[in-house]
Amino acid sequence: MNLEYTWRWFGPKDPITLDTIKQTGVTGIVSSLHHKKPGEVWSIEEIKKHNQIIEDNGLKWSVVESIPVHEDIKKQSGRWKEWIENYKETIEKLASCNVKTICYNFMPILDWTRTDLDFPLGDGTTGLRFDQKAFIAFELYLLERKEAEKNYSSQQKKEAHTYFKNLDNKQKQQLVNNIIAGLPGGHDEYSLADFKAILKEYQSIDESKLRTHLAHFMNEIVPVAEKYEVKLCIHPDDPPYPILGLPRIVSTEKDAKWLLNTVDSFYNGLTFCTGSYGVRTDNDLQGMIKRMGDRIHFLHLRSVQREDGVSFYEADHLQGSSQVTEVMHTLLSTFQSSDRTIPVRPDHGHKMMDDLDKISNPGYSCIGRLDGLAKLKGLEKGIQYSLNVIN
Repeated sequence: MNLEYTWRWFGPKDPITLDTIKQTGVTGIVSSLHHKKPGEVWSIEEIKKHNQIIEDNGLKWSVVESIPVHEDIKKQSGRWKEWIENYKETIEKLASCNVKTICYNFMPILDWTRTDLDFPLGDGTTGLRFDQKAFIAFELYLLERKEAEKNYSSQQKKEAHTYFKNLDNKQKQQLVNNIIAGLPGGHDEYSLADFKAILKEYQSIDESKLRTHLAHFMNEIVPVAEKYEVKLCIHPDDPPYPILGLPRIVSTEKDAKWLLNTVDSFYNGLTFCTGSYGVRTDNDLQGMIKRMGDRIHFLHLRSVQREDGVSFYEADHLQGSSQVTEVMHTLLSTFQSSDRTIPVRPDHGHKMMDDLDKISNPGYSCIGRLDGLAKLKGLEKGIQYSLNVIN
């Protein structure tokens, strides 16, 4: 088992440049053509241009994260069949440029959700946090989603109302911005009214229907991936439970097994995110690696600290509830004799030191991820030594 350490790069507009990334010691880049809208075909020329920029810095484009799945595909509405054909064509074009690992997700509307993007962690650093009462306050009193009333207990609504009353107008707007940041394009392109309108489009989509739509999508794209030997790896829901009345279908081990069995192909695999799966107490991360490790094609290693069963914040990479140390040991010991190489990236990082005063994408500070990378590489070496892998 070999781990290829990688770093997420958001393209030429990323405030963290490739020459800076090269200094971290990673060899691979996780990136995407972020200027392309969901559904558009990626041209060979654009792929080669992006790849060349990466290679000119002595790095390799190891993983595409991600090719966004158009919302029409998830709803099976509008031009969804055309978007699937375009997706298949993009897979083919990436393969022709030797970029053969693709991470994607099937979460309706929001790619991720947090209520706080700069949660103070007590040591001067900040991190991402999902606070249930803040989210309920957003849903009930800012978004004013009437259907949400029935989803919460009287006590939960009372706590959320108290929380909301103590927010000033600036804090209310910040909460809106934080949550809508998980939309493609972020809060600069969406208002609350836009958000409400998008949510209404999913009123007739329940868990069963979304699962059927995902199965159809996989049955379409996996044969293309097999033909060109492209590893597809779906990212779990973040957070891994239903929100805003939207179904979530990649949250548990049961979900992952369903997905792998629906199209039983090596090229239909998982992005194993210890942060997302680790939010739930019913996900046995070490057991999931033992039972499904041969279909894990990409690793996101980060940890969360669970707070009340729903709320959580992103902890230090080797602390918290995700048991990253145990996960790493299980991975390396289970596949000790394998010659597989799996790309792994330090997923997210705290804002710390002079990064506190710099602009960065939420969760993607430079020093915080470098701190995580150093700890993960040291952890791997120590475990390898204990397993007598190092001569």
